[in-house]
Amino acid sequence: MSVPTRPAEPTRTRHDLCPLEDIPPGEGRAFAVGGEQIAVFRRRSGKVTAVQAACPHAGGPLADGQIDERVVVCPLHLNTFDLDTGESTTGQPPLAVHPCSVGPDGRVSVEL
Repeated sequence: MSVPTRPAEPTRTRHDLCPLEDIPPGEGRAFAVGGEQIAVFRRRSGKVTAVQAACPHAGGPLADGQIDERVVVCPLHLNTFDLDTGESTTGQPPLAVHPCSVGPDGRVSVEL
């Protein structure tokens, strides 16, 4: 009898983006990474988060949206998305969320 196997986890690659100081607290910045557009946010608490850059509703530029500690608001139609899970709080499809961190050297990186 064979043991069922789990599908392999996709291989992720870490991408260096910028010094943390390039993203002011409470704001976001858009980056082209590995053929994808992502939005990286620096919350006022210092936590960094990376999500897909375009709103799934109408392609709004999420890096230009307003954020608080929990959500980003799309600047086009005010749809909101949880920054940790990508889930919409206004009934839209969820965002892709990417692991993001700040290294000991103070540089922001993301895994795709």
